[in-house]
Amino acid sequence: MRRRGRISGSEAGTRRAPLITLVLVATTLVAPAAQTAPAPDITGAWVPLAAGRGTDPSIAPPPPGPVRLKAPYAADFEARRQADAEATKRGEPPVSDAVLCSPYGMPRMMSVATYPVEFLQTPGQITIVTEAFSEIRRVFMNQPQLPIDEVPPGYYGHSVGRWDGGTLVIDTVGIKPTVPGYQNLPHSDRMRIVERVRLVAPDVLHDQVTIEDPVVLEQPVTYTLAYRRMPGYKMVEFVCENNREYVDAQGKVRMRLGGR
Repeated sequence: MRRRGRISGSEAGTRRAPLITLVLVATTLVAPAAQTAPAPDITGAWVPLAAGRGTDPSIAPPPPGPVRLKAPYAADFEARRQADAEATKRGEPPVSDAVLCSPYGMPRMMSVATYPVEFLQTPGQITIVTEAFSEIRRVFMNQPQLPIDEVPPGYYGHSVGRWDGGTLVIDTVGIKPTVPGYQNLPHSDRMRIVERVRLVAPDVLHDQVTIEDPVVLEQPVTYTLAYRRMPGYKMVEFVCENNREYVDAQGKVRMRLGGR
């Protein structure tokens, strides 16, 4: 009878070594699941932060980029700007949304004088409320943007957002051309507004706004708004109901006197 030879301990270890090596290699190649950092908490009221002399450069917004309108729009805009300046010198302020009690709309609603802006973070949506004129935007999170032609034109358009690390990226389309643009610039219904909202300090928020319009602009326009957190502030109602100003038949702003 043929007897099986016994395998020595050293031989057994040698034969098991490749298996152990494979297990170690396989374990090394399997990386742990990436941990998604929680989104920053920007819920609450924020007031526009004026950047002037003495402002900490780490929180001050960068200067705005240049504005270059395409030829026909540039001429019309400059003529209107000069006419408004001359009318103001004569004591005839030009017609504005404030005179007409009209909403500011996007993107100007995000910075009206020193009125606060409130961010409300909820699952699936971030709601932005401005104190001036009580305007409201709804940013639908983690959803695809609609084609521009499928968005009914309005003051605020259709906004979708997502978190890119600690930055909230918002894409907005569907602003009707009659809504005055940034610095009262003209725009078409093709305008797209992309915002990158992030904390640059625990209580300082920046909103970098980039406006694209292939019809009106030679190149995108970028500027940054800065806000300071207002802990405990409660937004108040703003209704344009006691407006004495009106526009007469000649297009001039007039003031109603004596309750008439």
